[in-house]
Amino acid sequence: PDIFAAIMDHFSSGDPLMLDAERMAASDTAINEDDSEVVAMIKELLETRIRPAVQEDGGDIVYKEFDEDTGVVMVKMVGACSGCPSSSIT
Repeated sequence: PDIFAAIMDHFSSGDPLMLDAERMAASDTAINEDDSEVVAMIKELLETRIRPAVQEDGGDIVYKEFDEDTGVVMVKMVGACSGCPSSSIT
């Protein structure tokens, strides 16, 4: 009953049931107040340089996190990019 009520509350709120790809993509690279300068630069590069190139091939790239200790950026490859052999070395 609680799950059904939560679903019905959301449905009656008028909010979208799913985010479209454009809104979802923009949200992962939005620069937040608590982002470090490095994370802000990573997000900017993803949004302005990498994402457009990846989208030309029918895929997308989603920012997940940055580990400051190791310098590793975690991203998720989606669409055509998720099955591309090059995605494993990205």
